[in-house]
Amino acid sequence: MDSLITAGARALASGDALGALNCVALRDDPPALALRGIAMAQLGDLARARLLLRRAAATFGPREALARARCVTAEAEIALVCRDLGWTVKPLDAAYRALHRHQDHANAAHARYLKARYLLLIGRLDEAERLLAAFDPTPLSPASRASFELVNAGIAMRRLRIKAARAALERASAIARQTRIASLAAEVESAAQILDVPAARMIVRGKEKLLRLDDVETLLGSKALVIDACRHVIAYSGQLIPLDTRPVLFALARTLAEASPGDASRATLLSRAFGAKHVDESHRVRLRVEIGRLRKLLSAIARGRRPFGRWHVRNGLLHALDILDRRHALAVGKRLDAGVRIGVRW
Repeated sequence: MDSLITAGARALASGDALGALNCVALRDDPPALALRGIAMAQLGDLARARLLLRRAAATFGPREALARARCVTAEAEIALVCRDLGWTVKPLDAAYRALHRHQDHANAAHARYLKARYLLLIGRLDEAERLLAAFDPTPLSPASRASFELVNAGIAMRRLRIKAARAALERASAIARQTRIASLAAEVESAAQILDVPAARMIVRGKEKLLRLDDVETLLGSKALVIDACRHVIAYSGQLIPLDTRPVLFALARTLAEASPGDASRATLLSRAFGAKHVDESHRVRLRVEIGRLRKLLSAIARGRRPFGRWHVRNGLLHALDILDRRHALAVGKRLDAGVRIGVRW
């Protein structure tokens, strides 16, 4: 490595992106392209940075697999910053294997962390958790360790494990203070504020109450039947009934929850579940069938209770929730059973 590349790398390590560009701005060899790309990323020109890193990775020879893997890793990090999630992890996995094979443990760990962050952003939480469970963050730089803790906090928030999320954010905050990187400290602080601001709006008999995430966690852990309008599931005490492939049942459950403690009219149920504007006998038959299916689902987890109130939670940040008390769920079942017995026409 020549002296200008070495000087540019040292300038980048100290945060002097302009100094690094002064060393390699007029050069188009692969190492110079890579340094220019990283410098442009530090200056905020992410589109130009990705182009330069891509050119550098394509220009490195077959014997320079390590340098090429570093470029792929850097480009993946820029893509995550840009929230460009339309790429696959195969190049990043290949880069990780090359880095691990050449014993570049710091960059190999960084590549693993980037994959976990990517999986988190696209909603594949199970895979991200499995990856982090077997992950050793020791080789990471302090700034990357703080970001690693942010990923842990993000997963915990989405799982509504608020205590674990706070612990991860406290670790990230401590590391960020040590690095003295203002942007990193601001990112950690912004993430921590999510736990302390209202995340849900609960309406009980016409009265509204704002909930934080820990309040939502408590509510979901209580003896309430939850109709989750984000994930399209019915949840109760850790049990989940997925309805993402059964939109009619979910629409009926949500409509009944919103109407509680009163009854939803047949016209309302038909409109919400089927989009029907005019009612005929076929609609009534179909509604009876779907109501029976819903009653069967609810009775499996809401047996032996009496009617109780209305709970409606709407979350503008993470989830939209409709709460139907488990005792009311059985009341719906009882009313439907009675309706069928006496011949009430839905």
